[in-house]
Amino acid sequence: MPTPPITEMTDRARAIFRLVVEGYLESGQPVGSKTLAGGSGLNLSPASIRSVLAELEQRGLLAAPHTSAGRMPTDSGLRLFVDAMMQVAEPTDHERAAIRQRIDEPGPIEQALEETSALLSDLTGAAGMVMVPRREHRLAQISLTAIDANRVLAVLVGEDGHVENRIVPLSAQALGTSLEQASNYLTRRAAGRTLAEAAAIMDAEIAGGRSALDEASRDLVRRGLATWSEDGAKRPVLIVRGQANLLDESALGDIERVRSLLEDLESKQSVAALLEEAREAQATRIFIGSENRLFSLSGSSVIAAPYRDREGRIVGVLGVIGPTRLNYARVVPMVDFTARQLGKRI
Repeated sequence: MPTPPITEMTDRARAIFRLVVEGYLESGQPVGSKTLAGGSGLNLSPASIRSVLAELEQRGLLAAPHTSAGRMPTDSGLRLFVDAMMQVAEPTDHERAAIRQRIDEPGPIEQALEETSALLSDLTGAAGMVMVPRREHRLAQISLTAIDANRVLAVLVGEDGHVENRIVPLSAQALGTSLEQASNYLTRRAAGRTLAEAAAIMDAEIAGGRSALDEASRDLVRRGLATWSEDGAKRPVLIVRGQANLLDESALGDIERVRSLLEDLESKQSVAALLEEAREAQATRIFIGSENRLFSLSGSSVIAAPYRDREGRIVGVLGVIGPTRLNYARVVPMVDFTARQLGKRI
């Protein structure tokens, strides 16, 4: 059933719907008509409230877990609330300072990614997730050394210290002075660039006759600029921290849902594929329950935002996963702020 637009709801229905959703997100329990009539300021009788609740249930926005219970929002109801009614609560100064401090601690970038995942878990009470950047190494230097009459050793050194050796088969005519010439040319053109960027520049120069290389050196350059043999695909794809937060009191009453969720998290490639959708959208995304096939059985929600490098390019995604009753108004801006801070650190 398509989610009805907010404009089709009366003021009374919107007020009651908001109270039900906010009450459920706070307590994790269905909200009944007596509770709404008692302290909500609606000035309506329980009977009038029950009538509106029944209408909202017919619209597919609310549901009752069993006959005598109150109402709780459906996934469609949560989507309507998040998109049209939610008032976000920006992180406090204390929370912003804590995020900056954890992310900016000295150390390798892998440590910052671990800290970010744990930080998101601590601040939101859910499980934190950070997708490791899939980025090519940028070159600092390329050196070429003759091994014998038919082979050259190419040593590629990345700006991050990554070193890769490769043997390039070449005829004897490519050795001697052309080897030194090619080595110098490669380093001048490749420094600070990825292999793909350097190859594109040099191919254009060679094709346009603008390089000073002889034929043997050109062949050496082309063979020496193949892609890195070890790229980001061999690095950890996803860092998940705080799974224990998913085992709260309400979760223990629905152990099958939690088991399904933990199994989903073990399949990190599938979760990473979901987070790629946030990368493609280039903005914070909210996936609620059955809206996504991966977490439809566990009834979980994911809030994810891309983070960028210093050139403004999207290099990864971070976020949190938890039950559909996440505090969206608080978690969404917190994930967004954390993504911006991690981008500065990257």
